[in-house]
Amino acid sequence: MATISKSLRDGKVYWSIEFRDEQKRRKAIWISGTKFAKQTVMELRNVVEKLLYCRNNDLVPDKKVVAWIQSAHPDLQEKLAKAGLIEQPSNRTCQELWDAFLATKTGVKDATLDTYEDAKRRFFLFFKKDESLQDLTQARMLQMKTTLLTTLAEATVAGAITKMKAVFNWAKAQEWIETSPLDGVGRGSFVNRKNDRFVTMDEYRRLLERCPCQEWRVILALARIGALRCPSEVLRLRWSDVDFECNRFFVASPKTEHHQGKEGRLVPLFPELRSELQCLLLQHKCETRENHVINRYRNSNTNLGTQFARIVKMAGLEPIKRPYDNMRMSRSNEIYAKWGAFKESQWIGHSSRVRADHYLMMTDEDFADAANWSKESAKPEKENENGEKTA
Repeated sequence: MATISKSLRDGKVYWSIEFRDEQKRRKAIWISGTKFAKQTVMELRNVVEKLLYCRNNDLVPDKKVVAWIQSAHPDLQEKLAKAGLIEQPSNRTCQELWDAFLATKTGVKDATLDTYEDAKRRFFLFFKKDESLQDLTQARMLQMKTTLLTTLAEATVAGAITKMKAVFNWAKAQEWIETSPLDGVGRGSFVNRKNDRFVTMDEYRRLLERCPCQEWRVILALARIGALRCPSEVLRLRWSDVDFECNRFFVASPKTEHHQGKEGRLVPLFPELRSELQCLLLQHKCETRENHVINRYRNSNTNLGTQFARIVKMAGLEPIKRPYDNMRMSRSNEIYAKWGAFKESQWIGHSSRVRADHYLMMTDEDFADAANWSKESAKPEKENENGEKTA
């Protein structure tokens, strides 16, 4: 049993929780009445009694007791530890958590590690590095998310929250915390169609005319006609991957190459892409098949986005946000319309769900076709079992 008594010292109220240890010695936990409410003292007394009961009967404290201790003020945790009722809690800081977690990510790709570093940077825009993990609450995490949404797109915030959840779930597995403060905090949607922009073939040809060299023409052709991810897939392409005789080329996929059977995909050598590659090959005639197709722009300091913006300006076009994503998306829509769902997924390299959420879109031509449609002349298209459209 534990009893509570109240006393005055220098005009200040103090509470005392008294009990006997295993050797029947009297012990007391003193608590400032100005710092802690009586209700808190009563709760602490109940916790002390349950801890004594569990110790005397060789039992493990239940989850409610553990949760109360985990969420208690650090001063109360320290007092319980000094009284010998619990082990001294490890008062880990936010900086220690992130450092320890990132130290485990030795086998991941640099791109994946970068996403965790971005999440870490955004986390510390709101929290202090020396802040205790025990002080983090769901309410504060919601405040952080709301703050991030004022300056970042919802999809960007969703990505950051997803990485943060992984960090705190790791801390939970290491028993640094009892529960994750991000439990119950929704990540939000990854779908962001706000900056979608169909890049027409006329715009593509105008961009080609303003390219400073043949390598840049190939970069645009690979992105707009081949629908390659840029720069990750474009810069990895080698001449040995290109099969002019069989009219196809192999695209290694850095996103899925660690999954068996998903190391890459075969893409047709569309006429517009074939001609640009052949022109560049003539310039590279003295080089081996193992050389990369794109050589001049492989330096880490090269910003393909900045140069593309210059090309757009010289072509007299309006600025194109997320240009490489939008060129890939534009080609996805064309392939889907002409060859159907199955070939679109195979050649573009994504699932039907990703296509529906991030790629398919309505164009001006769609509305024009609908306006000119008539029952008499229409022959509705159907899809066969392979997702190919037929009359």
